[in-house]
Amino acid sequence: MSVDSYIHHYEPPKGQAPLVFTFHGTGGDEHQFPGLISRILPDAGIVSPRGDVSEHGANRFFRRTGEGVYDMDDLALRTSRMVAFVRAQKERHPGHPFYALGYSNGANILASVLFEAPDLFERAVLMHPLIPFEPKPQPALGAIGILITAGQRDSICPLPLTNALAGYFERNGADMRTFLHAGGHEISQGEVDAVAEYLKS
Repeated sequence: MSVDSYIHHYEPPKGQAPLVFTFHGTGGDEHQFPGLISRILPDAGIVSPRGDVSEHGANRFFRRTGEGVYDMDDLALRTSRMVAFVRAQKERHPGHPFYALGYSNGANILASVLFEAPDLFERAVLMHPLIPFEPKPQPALGAIGILITAGQRDSICPLPLTNALAGYFERNGADMRTFLHAGGHEISQGEVDAVAEYLKS
């Protein structure tokens, strides 16, 4: 797997600034979040891959058979591909901190990467994730910081599953934080502010 395995947006980091990976939601693309990262961390590098699965023309990072019903074999395959892509970028940028942010489907592929390879990132932001299964234990998560953001009335990513995922990360030792807003699946301004505070801290 090479640094060009995915169509992606790339900006090099300045000095020793972090490299931030961004993962878009269903129907988004590689341009969804780089602008946000540039405003939060102006010197950061950015790697923003485009999901290579099409769902009726909408970009995604893995297949599903229905809302909240994942093709687990495809998820495993796409996770392995993404882990290899991130590792290739890590070899390209030795010594830089690696952060990641994903929203919705992007948060789900990022979570799956964390389950398999928590050594890749120092910090990760999962915005409105939906993990409808119990991940296997991963003690190496103790070395990573994680922020989960979500809407209390999110019908796509129900709050009980958000809480269950946060609990999983806590049990496995991650430095876990959460931010909830009163709305649904949309990204609130308060959520953006919480993400900015976390990434800059």
